[in-house]
Amino acid sequence: MKLSTLSSAIAALLLASSAHAGFYTYVGDTTGGPTFNRPDIDYLDYPFPEVPSGLSADADAVAYHAFSFTVSVTGTYTILTLSSSVDFDTFVILYDGAFNPASPMTHAAVANDDAVYYNTSGVTFDMVAGNTYTYVVTGYDNDQFGAFSTTIGGPGSIAAAAAVPEPATWGLMGLGVAGLAAFARRRREQQA
Repeated sequence: MKLSTLSSAIAALLLASSAHAGFYTYVGDTTGGPTFNRPDIDYLDYPFPEVPSGLSADADAVAYHAFSFTVSVTGTYTILTLSSSVDFDTFVILYDGAFNPASPMTHAAVANDDAVYYNTSGVTFDMVAGNTYTYVVTGYDNDQFGAFSTTIGGPGSIAAAAAVPEPATWGLMGLGVAGLAAFARRRREQQA
C-alpha cells in the first residue's frame, strides 16, 4: 500500500469519530534537516499524547521539520503523521504558537511517540481559530529521520501560516537592498 493511501486510511479512521469540515495533508522530509534537542514525555499514558516533561537525553541532535498553520474554527483537531519507512521512528510535538529550536520547551503543548505503530505519531488538541500552531515532526533518536506524510483534520479549514523570514534572511535582504542602492548611486555618478 502506498504511503499516501495508508496515511489517508489511518487519518480517516482516527478522524471519523465526528463530522469534520476540513482536512489538510502535507509531506516532508527530516533527512539532512536542522537539528535540536527534542522534548520528551513521561510515557505514563503511552501511547496517548502527553504534555512534554523535559528534554530528551537520547535525542539531543535530532533532525526535524516544522510546519506552522492556523485553523478557521475553534474546536478539536487531530493530527497524524506516518513515516514512509518502518526504519523512521517518528516523534511529534505540537506547539501552541511559535517554535524556537533553541528553546524547545517554550510553547510545547503536547507530544506523541508511536500513536498506531512506531512509524506513526499523532496528537489531538483543542485549537482556537486564528491562532498559529507549529507541528514539529522529528525522530525518536538522533539517527531517526526520513520522509513522512501528515494529515490534519478538524471542524474548520486548515491553512499553512505565512512564513516569517528569520533574522539572517532579513539581514541578507538588507545587504541586497544596500548593494542595489550603492550600485544605482555609482551609476548616477558615472553618468553625471
